[in-house]
Amino acid sequence: MNLEKTFEELKNKREGAHMPHVYLGDPHKEFSLKLIQTLVENGADILEFGIPFSDPTADGPTFQAVCERALENGVTPSKCIQGIKNLRDRGVENPIVVTTYYNIPYVMGVGTFMNRIREVGAQAVIIPNVPVEEADVLLAEGKRSSIHVIFQIAPTTTEDRLKKITDFASGFLYVINVEGVTGARESLDDSTLKLVQRVRRHTDMPLMAGFGISNKKQASNVVAAGADGAIAGSCYAKVYEKNLENPEETLPQIAQLVGQIKQGCIEGYRRR
Repeated sequence: MNLEKTFEELKNKREGAHMPHVYLGDPHKEFSLKLIQTLVENGADILEFGIPFSDPTADGPTFQAVCERALENGVTPSKCIQGIKNLRDRGVENPIVVTTYYNIPYVMGVGTFMNRIREVGAQAVIIPNVPVEEADVLLAEGKRSSIHVIFQIAPTTTEDRLKKITDFASGFLYVINVEGVTGARESLDDSTLKLVQRVRRHTDMPLMAGFGISNKKQASNVVAAGADGAIAGSCYAKVYEKNLENPEETLPQIAQLVGQIKQGCIEGYRRR
């Protein structure tokens, strides 16, 4: 459950890390827990655990729909925190990174939120709508609670800002591959690979590349370019959303996909 140790072990094995992103509660909580267990058993190294939000500004149409369905099902931040505990009780040991929008910890109290996610076994938090310039409270409470605050770096991030982010960041840096929102894409631009290389010049911290990754080749390319791993989310939701009545039937297909993306992370590392 230690983030640094996970990256160290994977580096020693010459493997890139794979971090799938799942929002809890779509189409229901029990399926989400089964989905996460399937991902863990078939290739996930780290889990990005999303708390559904009514206005997920960083997310594209697939995850917007996921959040809407989850909220309609009555999923709340407290139920999500309980969901992390359920995963730990079921034996899931992978590091868990909680993704949420600032409104949720702000209403709960940032310190209370950090303590609660730590108590159930989370290691880090990603809050896409808090820029580094406004993250003082987040950073202070994260330090107090031993929760890493993960910052995102986009193609539009200037050199000065990049330096500021690398000064404050801990855990890993989330490199956003594209200008825009999350969602599976057919291909990744060369600019993505150049961005990974640009960030790498500023820091030795692990870099995880996300937004738009949906297959083995894309995962392989970002890791070969110098990222320490690949993040994918919408591609898994796209599989199960085709059968929301019986989503469990899609788990074998999801198991295969996560295995392929993880294989891409391994092959990419060995192409360096």
